[in-house]
Amino acid sequence: MVKKTDIDEFYRRLSLVNSAPTSELEYVNTFTLLVAVVLSAQATDVGVNKATGPLFKAADTPEKIVAMGEATVRDYIKTIGLFNTKAKNVIKLSQMLINEHGSVVPQNRAALEALPGVGRKTANVVLNVAFGEPTIAVDTHIYRVGNRTGLAPGKTPLEVEKKLLARTPAQWKLHAHNWLILHGRYICKARKPDCAACTVQELCRFKGKTTL
Repeated sequence: MVKKTDIDEFYRRLSLVNSAPTSELEYVNTFTLLVAVVLSAQATDVGVNKATGPLFKAADTPEKIVAMGEATVRDYIKTIGLFNTKAKNVIKLSQMLINEHGSVVPQNRAALEALPGVGRKTANVVLNVAFGEPTIAVDTHIYRVGNRTGLAPGKTPLEVEKKLLARTPAQWKLHAHNWLILHGRYICKARKPDCAACTVQELCRFKGKTTL
């Protein structure tokens, strides 16, 4: 496990690479961010962006999505995995936003998780990216980085999330989510981590480093 005294330096180094990291999902407002994150489950951000670019030009509010109808939404997102289920969820969550939240995405975890297709990870992304809350959404990248580096080892995404929240200094929590995702996506990759290009390799506890 990364030493507690090294955690501040761990994040400081990530911040030097990218001082203000942002989500790579493309969106135009909080509603489209929510839809994009729902669509991103078991899909790449690049693949989602290709589909949502045209979709969000045609419909960027719950009302427009509902008026569009499930079949049309499905046609826009057919290149994304699980598109049938996701189209249903996008229509249902849009209708719920209209009926229960005045078409506004709620800044509340329980209310977000009550929406179709929205789990803890999706809620955390929306709370962090849209509302600036210091949440950490543990996807496959963050799960891998947390375990591989020793920053926050855990057997489940929730365990990793709780350890990250407990171990991450307050000054780094707002951007921790995006720093760790980007680090996992481009440096600490699944099959072959690029340790030579890693800014935190000296602090990392991974025993199978590709190079020193």
